[in-house]
Amino acid sequence: MESTLRRKYPHHEWHPVNEGDSGAFVYHLTGSESELYAKIAPRTPENSAFDLAGEADRLEWLHRHGIPVPRIVERGADDTSAWLVTEAVPGVAAAEEWPEHQRFAVVEAMAELARTLHELPVEACPFDRSLAVAVAEAEQNVREGLVDLDDLQEERTGWTGEQLLAELHRTRPEKEDLVVCHGDLCPNNVLLDPETCRITGVIDVGRLGVADRHADVALAARELEIDEDPWFGPAYAERFLERYGAHRVDKDKMAFYQLLDEFF
Repeated sequence: MESTLRRKYPHHEWHPVNEGDSGAFVYHLTGSESELYAKIAPRTPENSAFDLAGEADRLEWLHRHGIPVPRIVERGADDTSAWLVTEAVPGVAAAEEWPEHQRFAVVEAMAELARTLHELPVEACPFDRSLAVAVAEAEQNVREGLVDLDDLQEERTGWTGEQLLAELHRTRPEKEDLVVCHGDLCPNNVLLDPETCRITGVIDVGRLGVADRHADVALAARELEIDEDPWFGPAYAERFLERYGAHRVDKDKMAFYQLLDEFF
């Protein structure tokens, strides 16, 4: 499929993008006409669960609800692969090394984005990422050997998939505070205007759906606590939580959803 797409965009240069763990091949297409991104997912047992059609559906849904996302240029699938081509979104990723005087504004913009997403109408969202769905996927990923056990958080270094699952079941919350979640609300998936620090786009929305709000808050706070790449630190994570609404945050749920992310 890649060769076919290349023929459809002959005036673009194709640059591989190595970031992300989606299971798809991602390319940045540059040229005089437009700037695009192409995702191509071969149909193999290893990435059969990866759903580019689902990501495209989520982009369209977010666009209809006023969230800035990449515009779809084309989408499709055949017997061998699925593909999605989108326009590039202007802006700078929150994960870049922002000047220190802008960093609080960046994390505050991320918090406002989380609030905006979480205020979208749950009843209108057709995508389910509740624990009934996410835990079942986590169990499947362990069975199929898809969990990267070499890339666990430091406190879980050396754990097996079975150990991760046992802890997941032990700490699973009894209740979910359901909202519309991005599902992977990390700084590299949020783009901002480099001058105003306003949100210009949200990308990689393949895990968007109705889930507990901590599915977003826990991942954003975890990444923002890191003081190098993406260059923030604990004070910025605290500001994110304050701006989002500290009264909404449950520490046990934060820990659980950070554990759940290990499976994806």
